Amino acid sequence: MKSSLITFIAILCFVGTTEAQNYKFGKVSKEELLQKEHPNNPTADAAILYRETKTDFQYTQDSGWYMVTDYFERVKIYNKEGFDWANATIDLYKGDGEDKLIGLKGYTYYLDADGKIEEVKLRNDGIFEEETAKFLTRTKITMPDVREGCIIEYKYTINSPFIFHIDEFRFQETIPVDKVNVTFTSPEYFVYKSHQRGWVPYKVDRETRERTMSYRQTSLDIKAFSGAGLPETTTREVKFKEDTYTVNVENVPALKEEAYVGNLNNYSTALQFEMSYMDFPGSPLKTYSTTWEDVSKSIYRVDNFGLELERNNYFENDIDNILSGVTKPEEKVGRIFSYVLNKMNWNGYAGFYSNDGVKSAYKKGSGNVAEINLMLVAMLRYANLDANPVLVSTKSHGIPLFPTRNGFNYVIAAVQFPQGILLLDATNKDAEIGVLKSEVLNWQGRIIKKDGSSGWVSLSSMVPAVKSAMVNAEIKPDHSISGKVQNRFTGNYAFKYRTEYKSLNEDAQRKAIEKDANQAELSNLHFENLNKLGEPVSLEYDFESMDAVEDVAGKLYFSPMIFMATTENPFLSETRLYPIDFGFPMKNRYILNIEIPEGYNVESIPENSVFNLGENTGSFRYLISQIGNKLQLSVEFSINKSFIAAEEYGNLKKFFELLIAKENEKVVLSKA
Repeated sequence: MKSSLITFIAILCFVGTTEAQNYKFGKVSKEELLQKEHPNNPTADAAILYRETKTDFQYTQDSGWYMVTDYFERVKIYNKEGFDWANATIDLYKGDGEDKLIGLKGYTYYLDADGKIEEVKLRNDGIFEEETAKFLTRTKITMPDVREGCIIEYKYTINSPFIFHIDEFRFQETIPVDKVNVTFTSPEYFVYKSHQRGWVPYKVDRETRERTMSYRQTSLDIKAFSGAGLPETTTREVKFKEDTYTVNVENVPALKEEAYVGNLNNYSTALQFEMSYMDFPGSPLKTYSTTWEDVSKSIYRVDNFGLELERNNYFENDIDNILSGVTKPEEKVGRIFSYVLNKMNWNGYAGFYSNDGVKSAYKKGSGNVAEINLMLVAMLRYANLDANPVLVSTKSHGIPLFPTRNGFNYVIAAVQFPQGILLLDATNKDAEIGVLKSEVLNWQGRIIKKDGSSGWVSLSSMVPAVKSAMVNAEIKPDHSISGKVQNRFTGNYAFKYRTEYKSLNEDAQRKAIEKDANQAELSNLHFENLNKLGEPVSLEYDFESMDAVEDVAGKLYFSPMIFMATTENPFLSETRLYPIDFGFPMKNRYILNIEIPEGYNVESIPENSVFNLGENTGSFRYLISQIGNKLQLSVEFSINKSFIAAEEYGNLKKFFELLIAKENEKVVLSKA
């Protein structure tokens, strides 16, 4: 009897669990809606309860083979911070054919005051389309009536002729993912390789089975052409084998946001399929799995890339004029780069192929990334410089896992000098020679030379960005500290300040800079060279800090770095799975002169300190001394590598702990 009762209870629990986890579209349960927080991650703002992606291939006489992918997603919104997860984007490609979006449906579910499940349908006013590139259209979804505790779900189908380009299957996000189901089925004629990414383990199961597919075929006989007959449509059946790959993953932890991670999506757990070869009966085998060298050569051979580099008749006279009398290679680069920056305007489209051609873009004064930077390479070559294009995958595009043209989405210019390669991007008006914007600083680029050969090049700057600060300060009778700061920024620092501050008025500039001034009040703010490329950006201001000095029993305690000391360690986790991406090498220098107030003596000052990170990864130097009635402090911090492996995280964290402790040590003044 007892055994029967236990069995009955177990069955009830199973039924209850099944009802609570019904993953069919539209079968949202009350239990899911009542959930107040995620069971494995109580601080999560939202969670993906279920994600399903099914891909297979169909055939028609008119279209040939095409790919059909069904998407379905159910998301739980716990609080207002999770509302962004009620939005989605769908990318549709076009070219020789185009993707077609079919059957888009969505609902928002919530419980009313009586505990009844209410549903609100996604309507046309929540669906938006925008063309983000010549060959890409983006459909955006904004779900209706989103509120705390609700669940949203949507589904759609994409029919795509692009059987070589298969979007990755993602299993991990910055919120928990409870369950993912992926099914990828391909006919025996298409053979794909799979590439796994991320740290969450999962298994790809493969099964081969026979399939029968029917399709209609229309044929014309001779009588049809003479008007004596009609086109004949017949239905054919074809039997073939197909491979089905399935992945089922549950309880995937959220990707953890970390400082200096670059694009976090580069490290999410995912699966990608790569076309290896095609093998149709009666036809020769066609291989597609290739090397990066083959990819580079195939891109170069396309007219919209390689041929554009050979065109120069549209700019010859202009370049001859700006280079008149110039012989030094460095000066040639400077003049040509400046000319393209002033002449051309980026239209916002990325890509490494030209859309309308470099000649047309030159005439209009605007173009996409490829048209501007391929034009720049052509001009540099015309000036007898060793210039070549460099293919890049931007941070938002990710890191290419295997050799494919789809791995890149951007192109920049490179000039070879004896001391190294100089990289140029003329799409940004705030750019300098050798300085790339953060979005482009992603791993490595693929340089393609005139002879078709190619190789990897680092996208990191050859020289560090330098911040220099000179501070003259005094301690006032009321124990406040006031003074003047003179800053100088070069490289990517100068680029950052131009991008962020040149369009702001003085008051907005002051408020923005005060956010990092640890409650110091700034005044008489003045920038120089914000609009002058090639020159360091200078920033001067006066400051007053009311609480930088602490009076304890008649003794004064203060950090000689005043409000410039680093107060928080950006590296808090005990361990880290992702590399550290600083973006560019950097060097920060501070010289501070602080006048000791009358009637006080220096009782103690911090000890001088020098320590290093690795052999040549980074360093920190802290030197302080008393000269008459002044304290003089010299601090230098440098990171020599823009990219640091996760294995070095422990040393990096300790390095910053020591740095912060030293910068916040106190000077002690006692009454004379």
